[in-house]
Amino acid sequence: MPAPLHLPLIRWYRRHRRDLPWRAQPANPYHVLVSELMLQQTQVATVIPYFLRFVVEFPTLADLAAADEQKVLRLWQGLGYYRRARHLQAAARRVMSEHGGRIPSDVATLLTLCGIGPYTAGAIASIAFDRPAPILDGNVARVLCRLDGIRSDPRDRSTNQLLWQRARQILPKRAAGEFNSALMDLGATVCTPRNPHCDQCPLRANCRARAAGLQHKIPPPRKTRATPLEQRWTFAVSRRGRWLIEQRPADGRWPSLWQFATVNAVNGRPSAAAASELLGISVTHPHPIGQVKHTLTHRRYLFTVFTCRATARSCGARKWVTPAQLASHPLPKPHVVISRMIAVQSTAI
Repeated sequence: MPAPLHLPLIRWYRRHRRDLPWRAQPANPYHVLVSELMLQQTQVATVIPYFLRFVVEFPTLADLAAADEQKVLRLWQGLGYYRRARHLQAAARRVMSEHGGRIPSDVATLLTLCGIGPYTAGAIASIAFDRPAPILDGNVARVLCRLDGIRSDPRDRSTNQLLWQRARQILPKRAAGEFNSALMDLGATVCTPRNPHCDQCPLRANCRARAAGLQHKIPPPRKTRATPLEQRWTFAVSRRGRWLIEQRPADGRWPSLWQFATVNAVNGRPSAAAASELLGISVTHPHPIGQVKHTLTHRRYLFTVFTCRATARSCGARKWVTPAQLASHPLPKPHVVISRMIAVQSTAI
């Protein structure tokens, strides 16, 4: 691969770069930090409106560090992978307490912050501070595999290590942030997973996959895995214009978010007695109003939703909220859908 690889790539980038709200010049390290945490496992188009709302609500690192966690999670609602929101706030608090409110500029120190791995550290160091730090995400890995004609799976450990090495080798000493952004944009808009636009690529003369006619086969597709289905019963329990909600554990899926009372589904349809026993409160006969499907990377969920009334106020560790109060509680995406379902059905219960 020629040494001046960065020259045509940066020229291309300056003409075709995506206009993204966190790409201000000069770079705002806080905006880069927020965007990179949001972009983990999430597409750019999905992130943009969340990012804009987030930095309006928390315009500085200090604002985020001092914020109530539930408010942070509420703003994250719908973006998924909620642990990232908690990691982001934990990182902000550590920067405030240990680094004088200044986001570290070197990879080694960035790696000590919660939720920041090698890719995110490299992206922040290079994009926010123009440090010569390599990056390797899915887009960059695909570009490098095609350029070098690497036919093995980039997710394999040995291939991943090779790609990190190549990312270091081609990184220019100057304009590292621009170069890394260019690599990501190239993978996202030109060197796409399917039907790459090779005729528009500034690196086509250097691409071994294109030369061999293998650009459509490199890298190999991810092996499909069967995703187990987990079934849940969700009870939208009402009493005097209020709904019963419960908070999920601080660890695990959807940590610290709120949901309607949910239990593992069993065979049959729950009677009033069975629902009362499952919920630990006395309720009237549950009425089914629909189902909600939700798919995660390694798991599928099916929520069967029932409405019912509570015959007493006692609710244990759960709490009663009005519809207006419900709107201020962060909910997992399936329960956002359920809240809309019960809003339609509320006059019938």
